[in-house]
Amino acid sequence: MATPKKRTGKAKQNARRANWKGSAPATTICPNCKEIVLTHTVCPACGYYKDGFASIKAEKAEVKEEVKAEAVVEEVKEEKEVKKTRKPRAKKAAEEKVEEVKEEKAEATEEAEQ
Repeated sequence: MATPKKRTGKAKQNARRANWKGSAPATTICPNCKEIVLTHTVCPACGYYKDGFASIKAEKAEVKEEVKAEAVVEEVKEEKEVKKTRKPRAKKAAEEKVEEVKEEKAEATEEAEQ
């Protein structure tokens, strides 16, 4: 077996290794959820691959997410409706209190004048 006569210097060693460069893996965009995915692999976010889902679980999970999103939208609409109905009541109550305070002040001033 051959043995080196002298040690290879750092500069020569690093110059040789400079040609071994790493490259970024090839990626694509998932057509279903628009996430970045490695090529020829199942999307880790939604489970989509080529023309369909890779597993039934992933498909069911996506359907559940859609249902949850619809439920959230409905809840937000209901909250807005509730807020709309509550605001006028609160305003009326505040106006009534203001009127009561004005009446009490008016009565107090009338009593003080007499």
